[in-house]
Amino acid sequence: MTTPVVDGVNVHTVSVVIPVYRGYDTLAGLVAEMEPLFDGAETAEGHRFEIHEVLLVHDCGPDRSPEVMRRLAEKYDRVRPVWLSRNFGQHAATLAGMASSGGDWIVTLDEDGQHDPAAIPRFLDVAMREQAALVYARPTNAAPHGALRNAASRSAKWVFEHLLRGGDLSRFQSYRLVLGEVGRSVAAYAGAGVFLDVAIGWVNDRTAVCDVELRAEGGRPSGYSTRSLLSHFWRMVLSSGTRGLRLVSMTGAMFAVLGVLLSAYVVVGRLTGGTQQPGWTSVMVVVLMASGLVLFSLGVVAEYVGVAVNMAMGRPPFLITADLAAGPLGRPPASRRS
Repeated sequence: MTTPVVDGVNVHTVSVVIPVYRGYDTLAGLVAEMEPLFDGAETAEGHRFEIHEVLLVHDCGPDRSPEVMRRLAEKYDRVRPVWLSRNFGQHAATLAGMASSGGDWIVTLDEDGQHDPAAIPRFLDVAMREQAALVYARPTNAAPHGALRNAASRSAKWVFEHLLRGGDLSRFQSYRLVLGEVGRSVAAYAGAGVFLDVAIGWVNDRTAVCDVELRAEGGRPSGYSTRSLLSHFWRMVLSSGTRGLRLVSMTGAMFAVLGVLLSAYVVVGRLTGGTQQPGWTSVMVVVLMASGLVLFSLGVVAEYVGVAVNMAMGRPPFLITADLAAGPLGRPPASRRS
């Protein structure tokens, strides 16, 4: 797209991507908050920008979100629905929106209203000031979830940071500003099962944060169950690289060294006249521990192989289709057309 120019100054164009799963009650209010930014605005540090488009990516949720999406598209010429063929998950829906965007910058935020669009100018100021291609929201308050879920999220990020990949992964947030060409490139190469923020980290190391206060979720139920959250974490682990395999190898080496030390202890005990009390229980414990370690190691390796197989088979992370109501599936019987 051509970058608009106002008074001889290039205006930053922003594409807003919103994955939609249960947005029937919250989407209209969220888009209304963005409307003042459709015709252009200026950040506190003097950068002119406009929300060029709002991409509502329908992830085939259980409510009547499509009705709201169609109404919003009719009301605002900046709103554009993106229809997925089935439910692929939040990250895949976000990638689909990125792939469909055309702005200089891409903002991704949740549909539930906890992310305040008024913070978008501050994101842009941070990006320009620090020359960062990616800016994450840094919440100044606790996320509007339960204490248990927040604690589990912090624990998962700690494990990922210190044991699997390294780096400050506490920055990962679904409210983010990313350079358009970076976001679209990531959407082009990220395969099925790849964690979005990990994929961006593969090609970008210019990251900053912007302080944002999170709001309440608008009364809608969370789309994440305990099972889906665990799957979310596991996908992050598998797409982080091969450090998990290295940990398994290190664990195996430690057990091997322990076995050598134990053997040396037994030999020295025999040579010095010590008595050994062999027992069936101790043998079985060792066998079970060793067997469990082997099976666990094989399971981890199998998960990595599964990811590689999915990518080799060409399984798409998402598929964009037309609005079903506007296609053959939405055509009424001939008797109702007159």
